[in-house]
Amino acid sequence: MALRTRRGTSAPTRSAHCPHTRRPPVLSEHHNRVPQTTTRLTGQPTSGGVAIGRAVHLWPTPPAPPPPPVPVRAVDESARLKTAAAATAAVVRELREQTRARLGEAKAEIFDVQLALLADPEFLDRVHELIRTRAIAASAALREVTQAFTEELSATEDERFAARAADLRDLAERLETALACDATPAPEEFDGDVIIVAPELTPSQTAQLDLAHVRGFITELGSAHSHAAILARGLGLPAVMRVPQATTIIPRDTTLCLDGTTGEILLSPSLEQISACRKQLAHQSKARIGCARHPHRPSQTADGRPLPLGANVGRLEDITGAMARGAEHIGLFRSELSYLGRNCPPGEEELSTLYGAMLARAAPHAVTIRTLDLGGDKQVEALTPVHEANPFLGVRGVRLCLQQEVVFRAQLRALWRASVRGRLKIMLPMVTVVAEVRTVRKWLAEERAGLVSRGEPVARDLPLGIMIETPAAALTADALAREVDFFSIGTNDLTQYTMAADRLNGQLAHLQAAHHPAVLQLIQRAVEAAHRHGKRVSVCGEMGSHALGLPVLDGLGVDEISMPPDLIPEARARLARLDHAANVRLARECVGLGSAEQVAAAVAATSA
Repeated sequence: MALRTRRGTSAPTRSAHCPHTRRPPVLSEHHNRVPQTTTRLTGQPTSGGVAIGRAVHLWPTPPAPPPPPVPVRAVDESARLKTAAAATAAVVRELREQTRARLGEAKAEIFDVQLALLADPEFLDRVHELIRTRAIAASAALREVTQAFTEELSATEDERFAARAADLRDLAERLETALACDATPAPEEFDGDVIIVAPELTPSQTAQLDLAHVRGFITELGSAHSHAAILARGLGLPAVMRVPQATTIIPRDTTLCLDGTTGEILLSPSLEQISACRKQLAHQSKARIGCARHPHRPSQTADGRPLPLGANVGRLEDITGAMARGAEHIGLFRSELSYLGRNCPPGEEELSTLYGAMLARAAPHAVTIRTLDLGGDKQVEALTPVHEANPFLGVRGVRLCLQQEVVFRAQLRALWRASVRGRLKIMLPMVTVVAEVRTVRKWLAEERAGLVSRGEPVARDLPLGIMIETPAAALTADALAREVDFFSIGTNDLTQYTMAADRLNGQLAHLQAAHHPAVLQLIQRAVEAAHRHGKRVSVCGEMGSHALGLPVLDGLGVDEISMPPDLIPEARARLARLDHAANVRLARECVGLGSAEQVAAAVAATSA
């Protein structure tokens, strides 16, 4: 699935002794007429920033035709597959090293997924088995197994697992290239400033993009959790994904203005729109230079209101990079990732060691660990209910924790044991009623007493907070604020439940705007209730990192925001240009508007 431009770059060369041939890329004869009026598209914001460039279409290379139906010797085909796997591993390791030198170790680890797949017996052993039992060519067996694996990954409701299908397709393409004796395709070369428009970009292609010319990209598939998206953020490359039929709607050579923060794309923008985009580009460039010089300066508005920016992480290794980007705390550690992809839950000892290492690495900054948040789009066979008609409205978050008492109490003990290593805060997901908080407080007290009786060192107390993710929690925020130490607003789920729009359903993207007035009114209610009781409020959903969201959240009185680490420097620079008093006036206006579009227009008017 190496990508080619519609300009028609040549196919890679083949060794003379190679027994198989591959078709060159299909070159489209379709020439779209560039529209004379501006067209506006929207997709999933994936990597922040703005870009201006000429649209360049990239298409997957058609797979090689199947080998002629002649008898093959299974032993020979298996040997070819082993040779191809070794060659592919060498290529991936080289790409990993290039990525490490360019973006650092954390981003280079993305290619460890492909190396792990090559070492995973479940994948290649199944290919060898097909070769042996059906006497078919290695390439045919590889395609059949790859298709089965990618269909299984793509069918899951968890975006993170579905996104791994792109990794597998990337790896399979490299294996097919090696089997066909083709040279590894060279990275594409471009003239001028371009924005790539493609069905999908693989991690390999993203890592090798020519930043001298590529200013951003748009894809029909993918998600913010994909490795291509993570690499784009590391490269500082604006990107928008999940734009249906983008390669059909966007004519090649069209001038585009792309906003990876809002997900907005302008086709054939007016001179005024281009001027506004260039102004944003100048701010963006200035902000990045300033952030590079002062990565650890406190986050505050131009008129001095502090708004600490923290990081959302899922692994111990993420903390070092988050702190290097100026994170002032870890606002969300997704503890459920330790439970995914395994046959039995992690034990108390394993969890305690992990949490303690996290606290020590982040010290002296605070770390907020969200307790087990499974269910919905994160299913674990041993723990989550089977055959729920609607998992998003089922046993998930704290509801699951209270049902799985043995597993949850083990996590609570692990948290207590780690608490002496740093500044720990505990956060409960998907709380909707006061009784859930009271039960967890009781269990926390019981587990602490048990550890103290055995002579285990533990903290005297741990701050306990909850996520505000449902209208029920926001509407009863006064009662909940009396029971907890802080709120953290999860704008992704809060938007989903307020707008009754599944956030994984691309057809409902127009209803998934966290800046909709209905969502803003619930955030306002939660913030005001918390402040009446002297409690702080953070936001850990995607809204906090968006140019649309930051001024409104500041104006609503949010006390802290956490986001993906890569977005912190730009958000800090953006915050430093904002005036809190003006943001308060803006927020008052926005909560009274009638649509997300009106809110976006109001924010744009204040920043013009």
